[in-house]
Amino acid sequence: MSDTGPGSTSSDQEEGRPTELRRFLTPRLLLLFIVGDILGTGVYALTGQVAAEVGGAAWLPFLIAFAIATLTAFSYLELVTKYPQAAGAALYTHKAFGIHFLTFLVAFAVLSSGITSASTASRVFARSLDQGFGLDLDSTGILIVALLFMVALALVNLRGVAHGIITNVVLTVVELSGLLLVLLVGIWAVVEGNADFSRVVAFDTPEDKNVFLAVTTATSLAFFAMVGFEDSVNMAEETKDPVSTFPRIMLTGLSITGLIYVLVSITAVALVPIGRLAATETPLLTVVELGAPNLPIDEIYPFITMFAVANTALINMLMASRLLYGMARQHVLPPALAHVGRRRQTPWVAILFTTLLALGLITYVFNASEDAVATLGGTTALLLLAVFTIVNVAVLVLRRDRVDTRHFVAPTVIPVVAAVVSLYLVTPLSGRDTEQYEVAGLLLGLGVVLWIITWIINRAFYAERTYVKDPAELD
Repeated sequence: MSDTGPGSTSSDQEEGRPTELRRFLTPRLLLLFIVGDILGTGVYALTGQVAAEVGGAAWLPFLIAFAIATLTAFSYLELVTKYPQAAGAALYTHKAFGIHFLTFLVAFAVLSSGITSASTASRVFARSLDQGFGLDLDSTGILIVALLFMVALALVNLRGVAHGIITNVVLTVVELSGLLLVLLVGIWAVVEGNADFSRVVAFDTPEDKNVFLAVTTATSLAFFAMVGFEDSVNMAEETKDPVSTFPRIMLTGLSITGLIYVLVSITAVALVPIGRLAATETPLLTVVELGAPNLPIDEIYPFITMFAVANTALINMLMASRLLYGMARQHVLPPALAHVGRRRQTPWVAILFTTLLALGLITYVFNASEDAVATLGGTTALLLLAVFTIVNVAVLVLRRDRVDTRHFVAPTVIPVVAAVVSLYLVTPLSGRDTEQYEVAGLLLGLGVVLWIITWIINRAFYAERTYVKDPAELD
């Protein structure tokens, strides 16, 4: 296989050197990228659901989720500095275990998490649009808007999107402004005497759960707000001095977002009664409405929310379609899914397939679940926590693989604890809703069926093995 590619220069081709990506990411740009990748749908959508599980102590699950994400980040830091290619969990899984089907399952789980995350955003977008324009839609109307939103994302995706780092900076600023606005409203409410901080330390758990189970259930939801940091490993080849830069910047980015989430959740429960906060699908809008009733902030906040979740959803659907395309190119999924349009040069079949999958998922969950946002968001966290469990084990296995380059090394206890805690949050022992397992099972089951079909075709017509040939090129 040739080392040359679209970005190769003539001198590279003549000398036989593989072309590397240009290292243009400074620490500040990398920090904005990581913060922007983590910020998004989770805190905008699930603050009320977390409060429903633990009452006024809604900040605690976000804090625990931050701690778990940070532990897992140490494993990613060791792996990304040890293998600084633009890759991710599938590559690390393959290097550690060499089990092709497991590599496929990890890649498809990441793909599925993108679809469930975007589907969560579609519901939040629909509800925010309803409130922003005062449409007073019923559940059917919300479903239709959510489906149209996914179709709109597909149209954007089909045209081709250059989501550059400068664009990411702008979108990050907008997303961050929505959360900072909540904090400013909180300060205003304190000055006006409208905040009740006694609720912040009050546990109010469901009757069928003790405090520990309620906290772990809430944490399994809150973890959805902390995902995204793992995507930054794809920027390793474009970062200046990744060995020294990545650990410091990733941990700083996680700390900034964790602090913001904790402060936002404290503000939310101090300003809004728990029952009302848990009952709404747009909890932060309710916060600004009650916190600053004399200011017209509530009129613009739905649109900030729409922008924030739309950006998250677009990134997730881009990732899902490209990952599907990458697996189809390597003949572990039907090759037709790798077809690229001549005009736009986008993987239109993969885009249409992932969009149809999202449309079906949204419709199914909206009809089968009493709380679609919690089910979809929780499923996203479930899938990624399963992937993180494998990554945390992989980092220990790969200690046997010695490399000549200098790289970050996490204290051994950290990936061990991260693997155990992540695995616990995957299991039903954490109090996770069974509907999340059903959705995750349906998605992974579909992936396995497609893999089996591809295996049969490869064996019957091409006498070819079915395996992920190069995990580093899946994205």
